[in-house]
Amino acid sequence: MALEKFDDIYQRAAERKGGAAKLNILLGTGQQDQLLTQIGDDRFLAEFSKKVFQSGFVWRVVENKWPNFEESFFNFNIEKVLMMPEEMMERKASDPKIIRNFNKVKTIKANGQMIFEEQQKGHSFAEFIANWPSNDIIGLWAYLKKHGQRLGGNTGPYALRALGKDTFILSRDVEAYFRAHDIITGGIQTKSSLNAIQASFNHWQQQSNLSLSQLSRLIAYATGDNHIHLEEVADVE
Repeated sequence: MALEKFDDIYQRAAERKGGAAKLNILLGTGQQDQLLTQIGDDRFLAEFSKKVFQSGFVWRVVENKWPNFEESFFNFNIEKVLMMPEEMMERKASDPKIIRNFNKVKTIKANGQMIFEEQQKGHSFAEFIANWPSNDIIGLWAYLKKHGQRLGGNTGPYALRALGKDTFILSRDVEAYFRAHDIITGGIQTKSSLNAIQASFNHWQQQSNLSLSQLSRLIAYATGDNHIHLEEVADVE
């Protein structure tokens, strides 16, 4: 099946959301990757860690406990985290002030190591992420999955989105769109599926002035249950 034109997707989403003006508000503003360089690398480790703990868990509970995580892990100072011995990590993991899951606690140090190793190449981790091209965002996902811990699936992409890196999200609605249009047929995380999805987003970016995050929302608004309207704007795709 031929790839649907951006204009057709946009018109369908606008009809479902009460017009172009309302849709544009729902789509939000595009993310600017270069602003990422103003973020400290400790915030990257913090966000990766938060999304690891939120995966498969109630996000609100993690948010409520997050100040305790910040205190327990030295505000995610990379060097201090990497100096933590195994027995200290075990003690931290048994502290009821945070979420007691040793396997997830261990990812804090592992992902800190990933950030540290990139810093040794002469740039900050923030610069590394900011300079990664949007037309190969799946390559960045693959990097996080390979070099980090528990950052595969949607965990890494959601962390990137929260930090301000422009990325699409493979939500249920977005996946449903690509399956309904026979763009993908196998597993959503297979190399062939990811390449096909990336190529589609690249094509739509050339037809529009929207960011990947805006396009991702657009696909969701044009495809899924028509529940989200202007009065309840949320990053739902």
